[in-house]
Amino acid sequence: MKNKFEYILFSSFSKFFCLLGIRLSRKFALFLALLFFYLIPIRKRVVKKNLELAFPGFNQSKIKHTAFACYKSLALTLIEILCLPIITVKDIEKYFNWENFSLLEQKYSEQKGVILLISHLGNWEYATLAISQKMGFPFGVIMKEQRNTLVSLWMVKQRSKWGNRMITPGISVRNFYKELLEKNIVLLAADQRAPKESQRVLFFGRLSTCFSGPASLAVKTGAPIIFALMKREKDLSYTMRFEEVSMDHLPENEEEKLLEISQRHTSILEEAIKTSPEQWLWMHDRWKF
Repeated sequence: MKNKFEYILFSSFSKFFCLLGIRLSRKFALFLALLFFYLIPIRKRVVKKNLELAFPGFNQSKIKHTAFACYKSLALTLIEILCLPIITVKDIEKYFNWENFSLLEQKYSEQKGVILLISHLGNWEYATLAISQKMGFPFGVIMKEQRNTLVSLWMVKQRSKWGNRMITPGISVRNFYKELLEKNIVLLAADQRAPKESQRVLFFGRLSTCFSGPASLAVKTGAPIIFALMKREKDLSYTMRFEEVSMDHLPENEEEKLLEISQRHTSILEEAIKTSPEQWLWMHDRWKF
């Protein structure tokens, strides 16, 4: 019953925003940010604590300003996600600007497969659709299922609307490996907190757990790791920049090698967050283990 109620609410908001159109719907972002920052402060303490840890040079006024900007950015992302049913290929082409896209094309042409990392910067759902459209073909996407199965099914439908293949937990590693052996691109978000028994890397100067999967599969298959770094601009367009994770001068020891690769892609993420900290999803605690 709870799932049904949540889904009815979720789908109703989606239909409302789709009816308004994305341009008008985005104007609700400020209202939602005010609602969830001041009146219903969901995970507000976590956001502020994370910002204080990551940016010790920020005073409390700067922390509060950045935290509120995080809520507004997330509200924009949520509205844009709810508008997915009406998003067209032309919309995606209009919203995105590309930097160093030739790097992804070049690495794909080398026929080793590509491990494509994204993060919760900007709108990660639009990023997935945009990159596959820019490449001209669909690819595999590692998808974390939602707690609400009905919402999860809705997300699967929208994420695969132009052909991308969803790879769900449980069989993700096997299918991930299979996609790479077939020289395909596989995309996944690489910035979530990993289980407490996972490897630990430095993130904003503090140890944080990190999934070793991308590093392990890169070593096993020879596939390069490319980070797609997204930024929402003032005009609400997106800039997408691509950066390769260096595999030069790695340790010989297998465990140390995986740790070093994970540290390198985590450091790339950290530098991207520093340029627009208000656009990252600070509501999950990367330092909790």
